[in-house]
Amino acid sequence: MTSDTVDKQLEALQEVVSGLNSLLILPHNDPDPDAIAGALALRYLLAERLNTESLIAYKGIIGRAENKALMRYLAQPFHRLTNTTLRHTDAVALIDTQPGTGNNPLPSDRSPVIVIDHHPPRELTQVVRFADVRSDVGATSTILTEYLQAADLEPPSALATALFYGIKSDTLELGRGASQADIDAYFYLQPRIDIDALVEIENAKVPVEYFRSLDAALHAARAYDGILITYIGHMAYPDLAAEIADLLMRLEGTQWVICIGVHRDELILSVRTRRRQ
Repeated sequence: MTSDTVDKQLEALQEVVSGLNSLLILPHNDPDPDAIAGALALRYLLAERLNTESLIAYKGIIGRAENKALMRYLAQPFHRLTNTTLRHTDAVALIDTQPGTGNNPLPSDRSPVIVIDHHPPRELTQVVRFADVRSDVGATSTILTEYLQAADLEPPSALATALFYGIKSDTLELGRGASQADIDAYFYLQPRIDIDALVEIENAKVPVEYFRSLDAALHAARAYDGILITYIGHMAYPDLAAEIADLLMRLEGTQWVICIGVHRDELILSVRTRRRQ
């Protein structure tokens, strides 16, 4: 997206927000680094550019060790979503998710006023007042970084670190689905990050259940012409399937990974691919 287009998008976003009394920012359930960083960046942008206060809330859990470490580093900026909060909020922004996807807590009878995401566009997103959905971009953090640049806002070190990690994790260090926009945002943020904090986040200690599940996944793994399928069994936390799928993508010759597990009687399937969709 050109700088002129980003400027126009930023103006449109400001027009939508300027008439709101309150805004609730919702990332997808069990938020990952990209969703966490994107939500924080939107809150910072609106506060600094429009003096608009917003609340970030989430549903589910933050179970992955790196995600917990990121939240601790950011001083736990998210709130647990309650029905009361949802009922008494005038407007909702969805970050790294869209209406109708089933992975966010927005009721089906409510429409968000803002959607910012990098996944394929959904039909319900077409009627949203402001939507910036770019499936050719590897991370939602990239989109928000462009907005900060367009607004001439220098991200604080903690926010820059979160955005950088969001891009890095979602694109596997620019090796999966990364566009030129992702590359530009990555190298714009790199000199602004807290390197020591990032190293601690990426090397966060994992519970023993991680290694038990990894052992189960390795024993159950089956490869079929570039497709790796495995079943973990019962998981200690829901994003463990995604965590192990990311690890198994490193296997030479693998183009797809399908990792399946069970958490609290729910079947969770995580799919990873090196191919652009």
